[in-house]
Formats: sequence, C-alpha cells, structure tokens
Amino acid sequence: MRVHFNYFQELLMYVCLCNAITDKDIKQAVTEQGAGNIRDLRNHMSIANQCGKCTQITQQIIDSTILDESLFKEVC
Repeated sequence: MRVHFNYFQELLMYVCLCNAITDKDIKQAVTEQGAGNIRDLRNHMSIANQCGKCTQITQQIIDSTILDESLFKEVC
C-alpha cells in the first residue's frame, strides 16, 4: 500500500472526545479568531466543559500554535 504525504497532513487528532473537537479546530480558532487561552477558546467552541481531561493538551496546542504563528510572522 502506498500512502501519499498529503494523507498524513489531513489526519486529525480528537482532543476533546466529549464534544468531538480536533486539534485542527483549536488551531483554526487560534489563528483565525485570536483565541489565546482556553477561556477565549470557549467563546468559539464548547471545550473542556465536560470531563476536563482535554484541558492540558488544549492549552499546549494553543501555545504551540501561537508560537508557530509568531515565528512565521518574524520570518516573513
């Protein structure tokens, strides 16, 4: 079986199973709507409001997305 690289770019990781929210959803909210923390993110989606197990990884995704975006802006 031959797998193309683009296939791996489209893989999603479910971060919040209670609300079916993926890492892509979180990254999109950070880059397009300026969410900088979980409180901001909750204005755009229902995350970390059920069991809370996704809270830590959600904040890590927010932080890494902000870091990636700021590094990108410095290069351009």
